[in-house]
Amino acid sequence: MSEFLVDADTLANARFGTSQLTETVAALKLLRAPCQPWFRAWKDTHVAAFTDQLARHPIWAAIVDNAFGRSWVADFLTVPPLEPDQELDDELQLLTALDDDRIRADLSVVRTPLPEILFDSTGLAEQAAGLLTWIWTATVEPDWPRRLRLLQADIVSRTSRLSEQGWSGVLRGLGPHVRWLGDGRIQVNRWDYPATDVRGQDLMFIAAHTSGVNVSWRKPDRFALTYPVTGIFAGTEVPAEPLVQLLGRNRARILVEAAGPVSTTVLVATTGLSLATVSDHLRVLTDAGLLERRRSGRSVLYWQSDTGRRVVQRPTPNRHRP
Repeated sequence: MSEFLVDADTLANARFGTSQLTETVAALKLLRAPCQPWFRAWKDTHVAAFTDQLARHPIWAAIVDNAFGRSWVADFLTVPPLEPDQELDDELQLLTALDDDRIRADLSVVRTPLPEILFDSTGLAEQAAGLLTWIWTATVEPDWPRRLRLLQADIVSRTSRLSEQGWSGVLRGLGPHVRWLGDGRIQVNRWDYPATDVRGQDLMFIAAHTSGVNVSWRKPDRFALTYPVTGIFAGTEVPAEPLVQLLGRNRARILVEAAGPVSTTVLVATTGLSLATVSDHLRVLTDAGLLERRRSGRSVLYWQSDTGRRVVQRPTPNRHRP
């Protein structure tokens, strides 16, 4: 397992925030590889255009093919922002300042040998920035206001938990392999890498629409842990009218928004319903076998069961006049 070594100063100054670059790289990872069921509708919407762009830009394709390994992503794609909540253009300035040798070196850590096109070409940082700008503009930015609301709701939920449970409780909910080990040690993943000394340095926790926990750094003094936001795609679909007639509008909406794991807090933020109302609907839907649930720290996550997914996806029958 891999660990962060922290001290009191690290935790006292640690912050939660968002990053448009992190969100964009997470989208790129989802487009290029298999993904969980709750990402499929989003991926199906964008993957054809993504594939077409790679065919049009062979250097982009070479970067994508060589930047992602099983447990490592090329460092130039994962640099933490200088401040939380920066815009993409500001974050990309750090990428475009890198020279070609640095880009090739980062890629070589992930995969060797690199293809000739990456040695024959120049301006690799600008090419990578162009790829990320397209991913952002085409697949993330149109949905950014809704995504940002979810990210902010998640951050508020976790920072409020800090006062109740301390860092041990907060870390338990970030991912299945993230936990407080004691003695200034945070387990960040299950990969067998040397411990990273973050004592006295800046540590940021970045909420993102990602499939798992990732760590990144801008050595020597800036480190980040990116974690999956709950309620990944809450609010992206309107329940079909037959489902509304069956369950009622609010209950149908909650079932639809639980396409991926979602907390009660996020559902309150996205639906505008009261906590008591959301909790009651979740209980009924769970008792009916339409939702699954599991505890994450002191929160409970809900998502559609197989039965619930079939109910939501059931096509509207064609009605014929007699």
